[in-house]
Amino acid sequence: MTNDKPNVIVIMADQLRPDAIGVHTPNINQLKEDSVVFERAYCASPICVPARGAFFTGMYPNETGCLINRGEYYQVHPEVDHLYGLMDNSWDSWHTGKLHFHTKPALDRSPDSKTHWRKLEGRYEAFLKEQDKRKPGGASYRGIMPEMAYGTITRPKAYSIPTVGRYEEGQPFFIDEFIAKDSIDAIRERDRSKPFLLNAMFHAPHPPLEIPDPWFSCVDTVELPENVGVWYGNQSPLQLYNLTGALGARYTREQWEPIWKVYLGLVSLLDDCVGRIIEELKKEGLYDNSLIIFTSDHGEMLGSHGLWQKMCMYEESVRTPLFMKFPSNFKPAVSSCGALVSSIDVLPTICDFTGIQPKSPMSGQSLMPLIAGQDQGRERVFIQYDGNGGRGNFQRCIVEGDYKLIVDLFKDETFIELYDVVNDPQEMNNLTFLDQTYRARIEIMLQRLREHMQSTNDLLELPGSVYDRFLKDYTEFKANEGDDIRI
Repeated sequence: MTNDKPNVIVIMADQLRPDAIGVHTPNINQLKEDSVVFERAYCASPICVPARGAFFTGMYPNETGCLINRGEYYQVHPEVDHLYGLMDNSWDSWHTGKLHFHTKPALDRSPDSKTHWRKLEGRYEAFLKEQDKRKPGGASYRGIMPEMAYGTITRPKAYSIPTVGRYEEGQPFFIDEFIAKDSIDAIRERDRSKPFLLNAMFHAPHPPLEIPDPWFSCVDTVELPENVGVWYGNQSPLQLYNLTGALGARYTREQWEPIWKVYLGLVSLLDDCVGRIIEELKKEGLYDNSLIIFTSDHGEMLGSHGLWQKMCMYEESVRTPLFMKFPSNFKPAVSSCGALVSSIDVLPTICDFTGIQPKSPMSGQSLMPLIAGQDQGRERVFIQYDGNGGRGNFQRCIVEGDYKLIVDLFKDETFIELYDVVNDPQEMNNLTFLDQTYRARIEIMLQRLREHMQSTNDLLELPGSVYDRFLKDYTEFKANEGDDIRI
């Protein structure tokens, strides 16, 4: 039976920075060749659960209510539309891999959901127990960190650290192998009377960085970006109160090199999994009639700016790969797009292309006019971070044209950064200290950020005097202490 509606395949990595795609990713490279490539795609929040909450709803975290990874403020409001609810009536819907999309009530346990839930959590652990195998990682891959919760208390929490090691249990028992097998099974077991929807949510290249051969040793050499292992004197010192700096600043540039090799090996393992999914889609005759979207929930600092993991607004953390491969009967007008794109634009694009009518408005906007060469795209994107397991570290960001403005807030302090991300993509030169040169631009961007925060019912406010206060607090710091430090 043939279906009028296209199949939709979403393949999402976890913590994949775009510059990790290259010589070690031939399958992703080929998919990229067949796709429209969005060169300036940003996540809505650089942390797993809020990022996915925004991606699957087309709404900002402030609007979904999903702001952090756990505890209070980690669930999407029940009235918010999402991809699964919009599609699983007409499409044979399958979810494989990480869930990390939390609704109230839980979507995977809802009697109203028609999706086949092959989620990672619980099932992978049961599989390993049956086989008498252990999970990757463990105590030596985690470290104790201070976590600020609700701006009032500091509590110790264990988080991943960039320890690397060989997973001796072997690839058949590795996390992403389990997800790849589930995804291939979904392709084979689908209801052929309906169009197919697959959301394959991979774990790689998220830590722990304990990975099996041959991937552990497949990368021999690596050329580190210039900003790896460098703490810039004009970057926000408030990052040292966040997991990113509290952990990342412990490692030297030389120590990051073997970490990069294993991270890229894990990316190569991910590529192998993606290649097998693509091969199965072709074998089943689905590839040519599928919209295939490849992306990541957010990026990874991996030592850039002396930071680890995500949870900040630098390009390595908030930029994401975004490729869209369309069915063969649709010819995009462009193969590459340099316009600003937010992850909240993906669901409206799927709806537009497939003819789905959302039940309520979305803040994201369809990318189909861009793909048709009929539009210049959005003028700006907004990104927010509210902490990991408790609201305590906050950042707000606006990207507009060539420039990115970052507001970093911790307790009673605020630090502001402005970067020309087109001409300074590694963000080594914070422009906020250049006398009055950029003052007008900064004040305008701050005001647009305020308006966005107000319109999305942000729980934070930015005072009108925030820039003057920042200059007063930090000009002396910049003059006396703001030297770059090679870690």
